[in-house]
Amino acid sequence: MDIKILKDKKNSLLNRRELDFVVKYEGSTPSRNDIRNKLAAMLNAPLELLVIQRIKTEYGMQESKGYAKLYEDADRMKQVEQAYILKRNAVPGSETEGEEA
Repeated sequence: MDIKILKDKKNSLLNRRELDFVVKYEGSTPSRNDIRNKLAAMLNAPLELLVIQRIKTEYGMQESKGYAKLYEDADRMKQVEQAYILKRNAVPGSETEGEEA
C-alpha cells in the first residue's frame, strides 16, 4: 500500500490540517483502519487525532481517493466532528468504540 498526499492545507480557525490523499494498493482494498495507521505514521502524528472523513474507490481500479483531518488537540476534534464520524474512526478495542452517540 502506497499513500501519496495530494494537498495539505492548514486550517487555523479549526486547529487542524486538511489532507487530500491517494492510496494505491495491490489485491483487496485496505481497511479504513489500515489506511489511518499508515497515514498517521507518515505524518508522525498521534492516531487518536487523525480522522478520515471519506474514502472513495472507483470500480475496477487499485486506487482510492480520500480526505482526512489531523487535529491539534482532542477537545477541538470532539467539538467540531460529528458523532458518527468519531465512532467510525474509533480505534478497534477502545472503550469509545462501543458507546452510543
